[in-house]
Amino acid sequence: MAITDWPADERPRERLLALGAGALSDAELLALFLRVGIRGKSAVDLARDLLGHFGGLSPLCAASASAFSAIPGMGPAKYAQLQAVLELARRALGEEMARRDVLDSPSAVRDWLRLKLAQLPHEVFMILLLDAQNRVMGNVELFRGTLTQTSVYPREVVKLVLEHNAAAVILAHNHPSGVGEPSIADQSLTKSLTQALALVDVRVLDHFIVAGNAAPVSFAERGLL
Repeated sequence: MAITDWPADERPRERLLALGAGALSDAELLALFLRVGIRGKSAVDLARDLLGHFGGLSPLCAASASAFSAIPGMGPAKYAQLQAVLELARRALGEEMARRDVLDSPSAVRDWLRLKLAQLPHEVFMILLLDAQNRVMGNVELFRGTLTQTSVYPREVVKLVLEHNAAAVILAHNHPSGVGEPSIADQSLTKSLTQALALVDVRVLDHFIVAGNAAPVSFAERGLL
């Protein structure tokens, strides 16, 4: 049965307008993005198939163009639309961080980092550069490593921070393994960077580890800074 034949109060679009986007399931939201289904399947049915095939919303959003386009009813145009939606979300969160003290909007920082790093197959170390009001001036991916190791050099971090005249930083890296617990090496690196940056009067506000779909782990909240 086509969605247009459903009772009005069960259709995703009408439910969103009446109750807000938060009331919809992943499949319903994805169905609104897809707009139409395929022969024998409504957009909601197709959305459920996609979520089941990829193992959830996050893996779906991180799928390659070839993997996404291999699904019946999908293709390069839909893939481009999906990537555009994700980039809009990143930019909206980035603008929020640039306008406000990041300490007043920790959820925006976490959400942005998760969108940026969660599904990468390789380990990445990045820095958010902050001004004196703790607003984000920019972000830089400094190092990219293997699945298990990234080399981060304090002198390169200090050089970058001084070049941008940053007053504070937030450190972040991902664990492609999906395990978010800080390792001994992570803690040692954080201590080294904090000490090196303190010599040039730059504060490390936090270090986040992004692992899968879970909320990024905060070193500050763990008392590790």
